[in-house]
Amino acid sequence: MKTWINSYIQQQNATLESIPASEIEQLIEVLRVAYANDRQVFVVGNGGSAANASHFATDLGKGASDKLKKRFKVLSLTDNVSWITAIGNDYAYDQIFVRQLMNFAKPGDVLLGLSVSGNSPNLLKAYEWALGNGLETIALVGGKKGKLAELAHHTIVIPSEHYGRAEDVQMNICHMLCYAFMELPGTVD
Repeated sequence: MKTWINSYIQQQNATLESIPASEIEQLIEVLRVAYANDRQVFVVGNGGSAANASHFATDLGKGASDKLKKRFKVLSLTDNVSWITAIGNDYAYDQIFVRQLMNFAKPGDVLLGLSVSGNSPNLLKAYEWALGNGLETIALVGGKKGKLAELAHHTIVIPSEHYGRAEDVQMNICHMLCYAFMELPGTVD
């Protein structure tokens, strides 16, 4: 058991350490520009990535905003269960994010998606719509990359197909994106 635990920790650390700081810095800049221009940040994902999307929206909307002069506009599209189920029931599950974006999104807003596979049909539909409607797009994907990696303006590939490791590193990246605004004075000045 100890060998397995130590191996898991070593692989987790190696996965996190493989993410170039310059790629995270680019995402911080996208968020800084969105903040400066009073743009909306939308976050999407499925399963564990949906939980990470909700967590990120909370950290950016509350934690980071509490440290700044004004508030981030951020919304996890994974959190409105009645809307999601109505869209899934009346249209199709692959429409659950895009139809919310149709109501809220404007050119210059940001769509951040979290997906280990990079091939979730509901994310792909949302990204196709976002690209056609002037949104800036970010994707955090697992080692398979999927089509989402090709669609997004900014992609960080987490080099693991292990769902637990990839989702943990997603959250590590999301925390860095938030804590840059919480711990670095002048990030948004």
